[in-house]
Amino acid sequence: MSRRFNLSFLAGQSAKCIAAGLLLLSLAGCSSFLKNSETDDFVEADPPDLLYNQGLAYLNAGDVANASKKFKAIDEQHPYSEYARRSMIMSAYLNFRRGRYPDTINDAKRYVTLFPASDDAPYAQYLIGESYFRQIPDVTRDQKASAQAIQAMNQVIINYPESEYASDARKKIQIASDQIAGKEMQVGRYYLERREYLAAINRFKTVVKEYQTTRHVEEALHRLTESYLALGIVPEAQTSAAVLGHNFPDSSWYRDSYRILGKGGVEPVENRDSWISRAFRTVSGA
Repeated sequence: MSRRFNLSFLAGQSAKCIAAGLLLLSLAGCSSFLKNSETDDFVEADPPDLLYNQGLAYLNAGDVANASKKFKAIDEQHPYSEYARRSMIMSAYLNFRRGRYPDTINDAKRYVTLFPASDDAPYAQYLIGESYFRQIPDVTRDQKASAQAIQAMNQVIINYPESEYASDARKKIQIASDQIAGKEMQVGRYYLERREYLAAINRFKTVVKEYQTTRHVEEALHRLTESYLALGIVPEAQTSAAVLGHNFPDSSWYRDSYRILGKGGVEPVENRDSWISRAFRTVSGA
């Protein structure tokens, strides 16, 4: 790479200083040279296409570690080349294969930020969601990763609805939502067993309002019936049972709700002004 310089400002300086300055400027501005950290000498860098092909060769041979090094070298040595864009998505993919999910997320987020309209952007966004999804713990633990997976997969659906990853993103959202709902139910049952009914209701309410499409909503409605009856709030207990029976008539949870209401001498009756009825009307569009 050659450059032209205006040397008038160097008038009066020695020829030795001028030559040294030109050499440093030329080396600093040329992407084909790198500084050796051990010797402080400038050495010629490998061209990006060579590094990329070497990375692919390592990948085909199953040497993921060395493939990652080659793609990382392109990003570091030739950051403005087309191969740098390709190597960025390859790095995200290889980190994912190696189970390095935080690194995958960082690489993929950087890619989506820099190249949101590229052909590989949907895949990069999907990798973000899938990396969070792979970190979802069992239902007894904090579900932050589930929420992050939902958020990332939603971006796949919103930004790239026609991509091949949108369908799987929807499935993963459903699974992650079920996981969060399961956690809410666990905590709600904990409060219910200790007769902390208001705290229990708040947890079951979250499931009914925010995770209505999960498998936990039937039990949540039944537990609301239990909790409201325990507090003496009979109309809400009747409503939760009625909504349960209307939407899930064959549910064993509905039979349990019907039975405990019967012990109190009442039956399921829906109050259309209840938050429970409004929540289901909002989702169903009724």
